[in-house]
This record gives sequence, structure tokens and C-alpha cells, in this order.
Amino acid sequence: MSTRWSGDGFVRCSDGHVRWGVFGAAGVVFVHRSGDGPLVMLQLRSGFAHEGGTWSCAGGALDAGETAFAGALREAEEEVGPAPDGHRVLGEYVFAPADDWNYTTVVVEVPHRFGDSMNFETDAVDWVPVSEVPRRSLHPGFAAAWPHLIAIITGTGDADAT
Repeated sequence: MSTRWSGDGFVRCSDGHVRWGVFGAAGVVFVHRSGDGPLVMLQLRSGFAHEGGTWSCAGGALDAGETAFAGALREAEEEVGPAPDGHRVLGEYVFAPADDWNYTTVVVEVPHRFGDSMNFETDAVDWVPVSEVPRRSLHPGFAAAWPHLIAIITGTGDADAT
């Protein structure tokens, strides 16, 4: 049996900022293609979470040795439920503001909508057309990543942007 080292905790990064995730962090934007265009799952962060009251994707701290993809799916399962079978990765965006920390957002297409609040970190889950995402009160980090993520979702950008 292997020991899992949790990455939960704040860390002071090489750029002087304090961020969540001792080993970095990751999240997942789920995409479902509907007849009216792509929908993305947004999570309303609860008041108990950092930047509560904002919309973002499910995500959180990576555990020691965990890949961004595995960590993003683990966090999503904890917060909004497991991704349905038949999902596929469209790409990822890595935000690396410091030499010793990064946040990877993985974009995953799913065959159908799913999700609900699974724990105290999530107040609500909503599937939103991509054009409506900027109209929400977004988590600042998610808002900054959104132009890169929409390019992956619509196929107009680099799927592995950094």
C-alpha cells in the first residue's frame, strides 16, 4: 500500500505570492456539445472555499507525484461527481506564474451533462454556453485563463498553451 501525500495547503511561491497547493494545482473544464453549440460546466464556489461566490471549474491541490489530469479528475469527482465514461481530453492550459508552482486546467469533452454539488466546496453546478461564461462573476484565475480555454474548446488555439 502506497502512502498518498496530500498537497492541501498554502505555499509561498518563488514569486512571493501565497497559493493553494503544495505541489501545484489543477482543474477541469467539462465540455458537452449540444445542438446549440458547446456548453461548459461551471461550479459556484461556496463561501467556505477560496474566492467563494465566484464561478470556476472544479479543481484543487495536486497530491505528491500526481499528474495534472489525474488530480483534476480526482478533484472534480470530489466536488461535482465522476466524469461519465467516454470522456476525452481536448487540451490543457498551464498557468505558471512562478518557477515552483503552476495550475493546469484540463479541457475534457463529455458525452452528456452531469454534475451536482458533492461537498461543502460547491454551492451549485451549471452548464453554460461559452458565450455566457464571461457574464458570470468568475474566479479571477479562471477569468484570466478563459481566453486560452475557449480557444481549446472551439478549436481555434493551441491545445497545449503555456
